[in-house]
Formats: sequence, structure tokens, C-alpha cells
Amino acid sequence: MSSERELALQAKAWPFDEARNLLARIGGKTPEKGYVLFETGYGPSGLPHIGTFGEVVRTSMVRRAFQEISDIPTKLYCFSDDMDGLRKVPDNVPNKEMLEANLGRALTSIPDPFGEYESFGHHNNARLRGFLDSFGFDYEFQSSTELYKSGRFDDALRKILHQYDDIQKIMLPSLGPERRETYSPFMPVCPKTGQVLQVPILERHANQGTVVYRDTDGELVEVPVTGGQCKLQWKPDWAMRWYALDVDYEMSGKDLMDSVKLGARITKALGGKPPGGFTYELFLDEKGEKISKSKGNGLSVEEWLQYAPQESLALFMYQKPKTAKRLYFDAIPRMVDDYLTFAGKLPDEEPARKLENPAWHIHGGQVPSADSPLSFGILLNLAGVCNTEDRSVLWGFVGRYVPEASPEKTPFLDSMIGYAIRYYQDFVKPSKSYRAPDEKERAAMEDLLAKLKALPAETPAEDIQTQVYEVGKTHSFENLRDWFKALYEVLLGQSQGPRLGSFFALYGLEESCRLVQRALDGEDLA
Repeated sequence: MSSERELALQAKAWPFDEARNLLARIGGKTPEKGYVLFETGYGPSGLPHIGTFGEVVRTSMVRRAFQEISDIPTKLYCFSDDMDGLRKVPDNVPNKEMLEANLGRALTSIPDPFGEYESFGHHNNARLRGFLDSFGFDYEFQSSTELYKSGRFDDALRKILHQYDDIQKIMLPSLGPERRETYSPFMPVCPKTGQVLQVPILERHANQGTVVYRDTDGELVEVPVTGGQCKLQWKPDWAMRWYALDVDYEMSGKDLMDSVKLGARITKALGGKPPGGFTYELFLDEKGEKISKSKGNGLSVEEWLQYAPQESLALFMYQKPKTAKRLYFDAIPRMVDDYLTFAGKLPDEEPARKLENPAWHIHGGQVPSADSPLSFGILLNLAGVCNTEDRSVLWGFVGRYVPEASPEKTPFLDSMIGYAIRYYQDFVKPSKSYRAPDEKERAAMEDLLAKLKALPAETPAEDIQTQVYEVGKTHSFENLRDWFKALYEVLLGQSQGPRLGSFFALYGLEESCRLVQRALDGEDLA
């Protein structure tokens, strides 16, 4: 065994814990199908959302960890449940009247309201694939419609028909009294209307592989359960996929814990083995309430990526997946700077430490150069004092501070400057609140101004920081945090801020002196 594999088998990062559990689940050997199958599911009645990203990126992290501890081949299926009937018209689509007229029909049999694809399901599937491809995920797309109609699920569907009573015993106690009266795992697809029907099943003919239901006109209709002529209710459908595809690993949110338990029982009733899994906590909005697609609260992937690189969002997904976390704009600056810290450390870390570094899991072990010698926080504050939407203005300061950097040579830093400007303009600037210094603070700031003026223009950031510290001590601030907080509130209009030595060095001593002088003169810094 190589030393790298030995280290991976001992690594404490949560994806390695999951990978080791999965390896133990399959007995340490290749399954009969020839690979270990990871799966993520997607309901294509709407567009891809942040939960989709979170599930795929976390599953990919576990898959990468599994590949590090084993030579067993792996696959990741991204499964679209596109044979579901459309239950309600989404708010964010055109041609709502057309969709209203097609309610109940399978998503892949409804015309595309955007007029771009052969169906609404195909449109949303294309959006999903484009979304996943934009992040470089390695996956195989699977369509429920295609697998049902191709016969891939036929054997499993016949088995469910044979085990119908056992599955009903599992499902019915989980339903309300009214639903229990008419529930069947099979939903026939009406030959006349194409609607996916939730109707009582009146007769079952297991040997023929058919079921009988009563149509709205009173006629008894007999249909096969195979070939896409019946669709399963979603909980039995989920279990059927586990069984038919022999899924080895699928994670899901805390809100689906009961569904996972039901699915595991159904899979066992079919003679299969439920997949290994991982229950992650849900995201919360700025008020601490659960994020909901229907409510539209919280933060979308597109919104996050307006203000930060995708690596920062992947880090948010990596950290503490079993803890409920607020997913809101105020999380962005810290995630960006934490990512830069982790990515910067990785190349020089010992091999064992690399496997514990989130950047290793974000990039599958191959971390690209994150050319940003400046933190997101300090760029935000530079954007604040410059008060501009023109990134070339910030580059004027950055280029002087880091002469080897340029938009062409350090594109990551250039993108960071753009993100910082947008974030500052939209979130920081509206909440700025400057104040005048009190008597003690004024005396200290006058002393600081004199110290800064006496320093050579090229003074290193650490030496400037030392001067800031010394002034605070000289003026008897019992807690130096109060001194720094005063500087932030007076100079930057906020209660927290960057390391001031670094900020003054970046902004330039001459410009920094002007900033302090303007504050002492009572000028409006906003």
C-alpha cells in the first residue's frame, strides 16, 4: 500500500469518513456491476438551485475521497425525475396559460414554454446539465423518462407489482387517513390525456404485469406497469431506483430522513440493499428560517457568484455539512478569505495535512493557483475609500503595492477586485455610518497622523502595523480592540475592518495620511 493511500485511510476530513464507510459497505471489493455508483436526484419542475449545487459538490467530494482510498471504478449519476406530472405552474416562466392547460402531464410531454426544446422537461434538463457543466462536475446524466420508456426499470417495476402488499404495508402508515384510502405506488399514465394519474388501483394482475383503474368517464382501463405506461409515486420511485440501478451512495437533506427510512425498507422488500448515505442539515435564510424554493428566500447560486468565485461557495458547502447554516450575503467575505487562506497553505503542507485541507476537497487534490496576495476584506475596504465602480482605480493602488500583479498576469486577483467592488456597492456602502472621534481618540489619531507622515513611502505593512499598535498603547487604550474599532468607525464607517498596517500600505501612506486628516477636519468621508 502506498504511503498516500495509508494517509487517506487515516484522514479525518468528513469526505474520507464517508468514503471509508462506503468501502466497508461494499466489502472492500468491486460490485458485480463493475463500479461503485453515486447518485444525486433532481426534480426538474423548476430551475437548478443552490441545494442542487450543494448535493452534487458534496457527493463529488466523497467520490474523490473514495478514489483516493480505493482503485474501484466509480460513476456519478445525476438523475432527473422528469417523468413526474406537473402539479403547479412555476412563477418564473412564460406561457403560463399553456402550462396550466397541461397540468398533470409528465414534464417531458409538456411543450417548452420557452420554445427552445422539445418539452418543458427537456428544457429544464438542459439547464441542469449546463449548470453542472459550468462547475466542471464529472457525472452521467440520467432521465427518468428515458429509463422508464426504455425498459431499464421493467424488472424492478414487475417486482414491485409482485410485492405490492408488502410495499403498501410500508407506505400506508406514513400517510393521512384520506390519502391512505386511495394510495397506490403505481400512477398510470392516461393513454388519452397523457396525465400521470393518482387514482385507486382496482385490480392487479402480477403475472401479466398490469393494473386496472377507472377513468374519469367510468371506463375500466388496464395498463402495463412497464415501458413508461405507469410512473411510481416518488418515495417508492426513489427506492426502485436504488434497487434497479444498484445505487451504492446517495446523500440527502435532514427533511428527507423519514423518506430515506421508508425507501430503505422498500429496497429491502425488493431484495436489494439500500445505499450508504449522509444526512446533511438544511440552509437557513438571514432570519434563521429554512430556505424554500417556493418561498424564494435565502440566496441563489447566481446571486452568490455575482460577488465571489465559485470556490468560496464550494467551501461553504464543505464546512460543517451536519450543521444548519445561514446562507446569506454576509457569509460571502469570510468564505472568500477562508478559501484564499486554505488554498495558499496547501502547496507547502505535509501530505497528511493536505488531505485535511478543504481546498484539497474543493479541487479534487489539484488546486490551481489563487493569485490574490490581497484578502477580499482588504479589497472591500479599498473599494470603500476609493468609492468607485471602476476597477482600474483599485488597480492603481494594487499595482503599486504588488508591482508584479496585473489584470493579465493575475486574472484571479482581477476577478476578486470586480467582486469586491460589486459587493461593496450593494451591501457595504448602504450600511456605512461614519462618526467623529471623541477627545481621546482625536489625540491618538493626531499622534498616528504624525507617525505615518514620518514613515518612508515604502515602509512594510508590518512596520506600519507596529506604529498603529504603539500609538494605541501610548494613549492608554485599555483594550487595543477599542482603538482599532475607533479607527474603523471614524475612517471606514464600520465597526470591523482589515489589518490596518496592510490597508495603509496598500492605500499608500500619503493617501492614508490624507484620509486621517480629512477625518480630523470633520470632512464627510462617505
